[in-house]
Amino acid sequence: MDRKKVTISELMQKKEKGQKITMMTAYDYPTASLVDQAGIDTILVGDSLGMVVLGYDSTVPVTMDEMIHHCKAVSRGTKSSFVIGDMPFMSYHVSVEQAITNAGRFVKEAACDSVKLEGGTDMAPVIKAIVKAGIPVCAHIGLTPQTATMFSGFKVQGKDAESAKALIQSARDLEAAGAFMIVMECIPDILAARITKELTIPTIGIGAGKDCDGQVLVYHDLVGLFERFTPKFVKQYINLSPKIKEALIQYRTEVEDGTFPGPGHTFAMKKEEAEKI
Repeated sequence: MDRKKVTISELMQKKEKGQKITMMTAYDYPTASLVDQAGIDTILVGDSLGMVVLGYDSTVPVTMDEMIHHCKAVSRGTKSSFVIGDMPFMSYHVSVEQAITNAGRFVKEAACDSVKLEGGTDMAPVIKAIVKAGIPVCAHIGLTPQTATMFSGFKVQGKDAESAKALIQSARDLEAAGAFMIVMECIPDILAARITKELTIPTIGIGAGKDCDGQVLVYHDLVGLFERFTPKFVKQYINLSPKIKEALIQYRTEVEDGTFPGPGHTFAMKKEEAEKI
């Protein structure tokens, strides 16, 4: 039986009932379809696609047009999961007006259900404006990959009391600004539990412990399709890369030795028709 479309109201109800929320990234039609069929609550079209799909060294080079392109594909492959489009670096930093316009593209052009943007208290006015324009916003605090160089690379955030207090305040301010959900990346589990308990909106953890209201992983990490590095917080449920390489090598070998295509992969012509050629 087909599921109904997941809504923000249902996500809020899950938090209230203590039911965990599931989130997974997807960047194309077939992956989105699989994630949707698996019953995952929310799909994040993350700007992580820059690294795992486009081959960039970071998420910074990802453009709005690239994000819209991939979000369109994901939306076409999704029936029930709630789709969140990730606003790329510098798409919401220059002005509030630019932020609203770009957020609107995710909804209007790519059929996303909401957008996500990185940043703490400083981003509260931007979130407030986007929400006022009628576009739901998921916030993102802790390790924020778009600005990782400011924090000396991809490191755990909020490890000392001062920075932990700042993250708690950021979470409060982002909720007050109208964010319907907050992703918390690479922060101590104790801090994530504290923020989750204090907020009325759901928290989604990635490297933030088990006490968040839900969890998210990058699809390519989960299925073993990204080999450059594996973060500590990733659990690899299957390692597809070796299996795919094996299949490709077998295909190459069969083409080279003439065993593919075989009779079962070939279209025949009646003898009498062939003789007329």
